[in-house]
Amino acid sequence: MQPLIKILLSALLIFAVSEIAKRSSLFGALVASLPTVSMLAMIWLWRETRDAVRLARFSTGVFWLALPSLVLFALLPALLLRWNFSFPVALALASSATVVTYFAMLAFLKSFGVQL
Repeated sequence: MQPLIKILLSALLIFAVSEIAKRSSLFGALVASLPTVSMLAMIWLWRETRDAVRLARFSTGVFWLALPSLVLFALLPALLLRWNFSFPVALALASSATVVTYFAMLAFLKSFGVQL
């Protein structure tokens, strides 16, 4: 039953954000930027494992990997608005740049002895 609840709650969250964004880009962005998915994942992880160390490692990973994810949100509007790419192409390019940035962040952290 728990996997079904997870799926329904996740789907409801995505649906809510897209519906809110139709009415207000700002409010939709606000709701989407909340760490709701991370918090839900932490709740599920805690309920299933009760492992504080694992939860702390997960939270640390989310912190460090949230930073490179900002590349997508910076590049997407630039590609769409300034350079007039189609949405699918802009999304693919911004996503690719984000993946590269994830790997760069992991290498950067590793050079300082941080393992995620």
